[in-house]
Amino acid sequence: MTIIDIDHTSRWFGNVVAVNDVTMRIGPGVTGLLGPNGAGKSTLINMMGGFLAPSTGTVTIDGTQIWRNEQVYKQIGVVPEREAMYDFLTGREFVVANAELHGLDDAAAQRALATVEMEYAQDRKISTYSKGMRQRVKMASALVHDPAVLLLDEPFNGMDPRQRMQLMDLLRRMGDAGRTVLFSSHILEEVEQLASHIEVVVAGRHAASGDFRKIRRLMTDRPHRYLVRSSDDRVLAAALIADPSTAGIEVDLKEGALRIQTVDFGRFTELLPRVARAHGIRLLTVSPSDESLESVFSYLVSA
Repeated sequence: MTIIDIDHTSRWFGNVVAVNDVTMRIGPGVTGLLGPNGAGKSTLINMMGGFLAPSTGTVTIDGTQIWRNEQVYKQIGVVPEREAMYDFLTGREFVVANAELHGLDDAAAQRALATVEMEYAQDRKISTYSKGMRQRVKMASALVHDPAVLLLDEPFNGMDPRQRMQLMDLLRRMGDAGRTVLFSSHILEEVEQLASHIEVVVAGRHAASGDFRKIRRLMTDRPHRYLVRSSDDRVLAAALIADPSTAGIEVDLKEGALRIQTVDFGRFTELLPRVARAHGIRLLTVSPSDESLESVFSYLVSA
């Protein structure tokens, strides 16, 4: 059982604090590192992979310091988000080069390429690969030494639906086999499909940790804001404000709409069409005004 511990760790670049006093533990199974773009996910993964030193705090694998410890690379495979690759090599040459760095032969590279279903394109130059193919050959390179820990930074970027399903199935199987798999994403649905345990980071800070379903419930139960246009905004507002699911309504004369805050998302979504139908009101626009991931994560931070 391999465990990565991040203990009161910060990392800054000049005056910019990318990671701020984060403590978390990543154990066997599949863990999703969730957060909006710029939250500090890549910086955390780079510290876990030994590519960046913490400014303060520690990052360890089974109690051993990762930074400047080349022995840990026998246990860790990393799939970075960056596209920097040796485009003049073929896919097979790229993976073989990484196998040789680990003292392994061509057979290990061939097994890794087969694992990610890239044998069909292994003799093509990487410069001819699509983004999804590049992601898969990076994955093969990370798996060539059969690591106990796999760290993936936005691994599904550029993949088509079939490639995504294949990679998700592979990561599930690795997690079920007892490996420690961590992948980052800013897309809620990707994490929901793959990880039962998640770590949430916002603006460099650790915002939430634990079972995905419990945290997802927090996101669903948070206050929601809607912009609603109808054939009779004033009558609709008067009818809605009487219900306990509605926390507040503002008539926006400039937009010609209602700005509604609701504290019970499920009840409100049933209430709105029912009230409109009862009063003969046509709903012209119903759109959430705070559904960005940033707003969701900001709520988690303050919850």
